[in-house]
Amino acid sequence: MKKAFTLIELLVVIAIIAILAAILFPVFAQAKSAAKKATSISNMKQFGSAVILYMGDNDDTYPRNDDCVDKSSLNPALNTRPFNPTGVGCSSGPFYYRVNHYGWQKWLMPYTKSVEVFFHPAMQKVKSNWDDAGEIMNGYALNLSITGALNTYGDVNRNGAFRDSFLGGTQSAIPDPSQAMLFTELRSTLINFMPIFTTPNANRQTAYPPAVRELWIPMFMKRIGTSGCNYSSEVDTTNYPFGGNIIVSRTDTSTKAMPIKQFLANTPSAAEYPVSGMWPCGPTGGSWTIGAAPTWNKSWPMWALER
Repeated sequence: MKKAFTLIELLVVIAIIAILAAILFPVFAQAKSAAKKATSISNMKQFGSAVILYMGDNDDTYPRNDDCVDKSSLNPALNTRPFNPTGVGCSSGPFYYRVNHYGWQKWLMPYTKSVEVFFHPAMQKVKSNWDDAGEIMNGYALNLSITGALNTYGDVNRNGAFRDSFLGGTQSAIPDPSQAMLFTELRSTLINFMPIFTTPNANRQTAYPPAVRELWIPMFMKRIGTSGCNYSSEVDTTNYPFGGNIIVSRTDTSTKAMPIKQFLANTPSAAEYPVSGMWPCGPTGGSWTIGAAPTWNKSWPMWALER
């Protein structure tokens, strides 16, 4: 007589495998997420170290230059395109050879030696931006209020050509380097840097941090309804993949995950940091012109706002 498994025995084995899979799959997913989180922290730590090296070569000054350099695209496939310093690629879009804050990674490339470190392990870069301009959207953002930014290429006399950091753009001016944010994660298809509030139009403007809690709530919290700007108190973990946390890298290169609600608590409200208007449903542009410099009555170290 041939020995064989009975149907009941097979069903029991299948049930046991299903139970084990149900137990282990979430564990595997958590391990995978933890690995990506560690990679993201490591990436941002490298950004901070690259900035320190840059400043060592540039008199303690943060990078903020604006230029156009042949074959400088982060996307190697675009470096076969012709170089036209007054046309497409430099002065008109797509700006694949432009070296400014939309391609801030280019400032750090001499120190990181790798473009892959700028890709977020858990956020998919926007294909159209990458394919057309070599820009990396959805991932990491540089805090321009710390560095400042230039829009001088082609015309140093235009309005907003110089957007100077409200702190002057040097590391020695940071009130508390162990707390001030230099890099963070940002899910956006429009910008890959922290936007800035700028003083009224002039050739030289001052760049202030976008430190308004109400501005960032739409970026982090679950939306209520399909229209308007109404948001709940629950974090939207589909936008930020690490369990309701956001990774923040300080100006001293220290980097760690922070609960999103703590990020918001570290950010003043509109009443505590009043500005004349802002984007209504989260930042959708690189700068917002304000009528006068903002004021604040207490220190907000994460934003380098000191009293």
